[in-house]
Amino acid sequence: MALSPTDYIRAAGGRRSYAPRVQAGPKLSGPIVAYDGYDLSDPRLLEAMRGDGGRVGVAGIGVSDRLAMRNSTFFRALSLISGSMGMLPTHLMRLKADGTREKARDHPLFNVLHRKANDYQTASQFKSHMQTCALLDGNAYALKVKSRGAVRQLIPLPRRSVKPVLSDTFDLSFQYQPAKGRARILSKDDVFHFRAPISLDGLTGVSLLDIAADTLGLSHRALQAAGRIYDKGTMVRGALETDQELGEEAYGRLRDSLRENFTGIDAEEDFLILEEGLKAKVLSGTAKDNSLVEMRKLEAEEISRFTGAPRPLLMFDETSWGSGIQQLGLFFVTYCLLQWFVIWEEAIWFCLLTPVEQETMYAKFNDGALLRGSLKEQAEFLKAALGPNTGFFTPNEAREYMDKNPIAGGDDLPRQGTTAAAVQKENEDDDAK
Repeated sequence: MALSPTDYIRAAGGRRSYAPRVQAGPKLSGPIVAYDGYDLSDPRLLEAMRGDGGRVGVAGIGVSDRLAMRNSTFFRALSLISGSMGMLPTHLMRLKADGTREKARDHPLFNVLHRKANDYQTASQFKSHMQTCALLDGNAYALKVKSRGAVRQLIPLPRRSVKPVLSDTFDLSFQYQPAKGRARILSKDDVFHFRAPISLDGLTGVSLLDIAADTLGLSHRALQAAGRIYDKGTMVRGALETDQELGEEAYGRLRDSLRENFTGIDAEEDFLILEEGLKAKVLSGTAKDNSLVEMRKLEAEEISRFTGAPRPLLMFDETSWGSGIQQLGLFFVTYCLLQWFVIWEEAIWFCLLTPVEQETMYAKFNDGALLRGSLKEQAEFLKAALGPNTGFFTPNEAREYMDKNPIAGGDDLPRQGTTAAAVQKENEDDDAK
């Protein structure tokens, strides 16, 4: 069965190698309750007492995780950033003595970052989850499960259960409050921590929910107002007025005619034939209704600014993709994701590698999946990369870029003034001799 982070912590016993402890199954005796119970030290209890996360902005409404993610623009930005960080491959790289670089496939951490983070999460799921925590809370924490001095698993710690503590002698540790029981102090060697780029104390990152609470609250209020219009507001297109008094027969005939002949899509743009001196009066939207629409658009733009996601990627209907899709992807990677690449890579280097390994090893995100463009653009790129005069790709590197198997004699760069085919023919002639 899957073990909680507390089990790994208890099993550690101060040792550097963690051995999971098996818990006994729950007893079935006793009454069954239909409510959640909280220990007095449980951080979720304080969260529940505050109500909606405790982030009350100018709109007078508490902004919780669920309320924020009900906002379509915020949810799209959150899923876009977290999904992109999760899907991009992360490789552990090694700098060799001759100055060349290689993927450190023989290191246990390589598989943790690239394939399987723990017993219940793939690397993609782990990175997406941690990225979501860092966006919502400003911080993400994971317990390092080690064996023989190397990290074998990364177990995400529950949100809002960890607090960094810096002593008077500037020694860093982490206070972990489990769902049940007393708080525990974890060494910095036991915790993987990365945070949002903005920090006010140098230890913890600024929560996106905190800084965007006013915008999210106003957006929710505007949505509630729109809902009240559809629920209780007047939805008629217009009114019929006359100076004369309509009889029961004329009133009934007019009502039936409107319902039978001038409703639904078939009656679009038809003209009413009025009688008894009736005049049609069209009702237009009020200034209040019009300002509500503008406010909803403004709040969507504000959320785009807070998250850094480009407007077209947030599905704004007044923007178009057109021929600038490659530039749009470049904008997203450069001005939104690039800072997160650096934060992830530095956190992996700082928290997951030993001082000796830090001399020659580092993590690298492969952002090429977001920047490849169309097949035509890739073909032009590879043509330039394999050029005889300025080429910087070997044939096998180009094949690896396209997920193809290497070929014999494809590990040399083309010689100046010759083509790759000519070089290969020369090699074949040399082998024949």
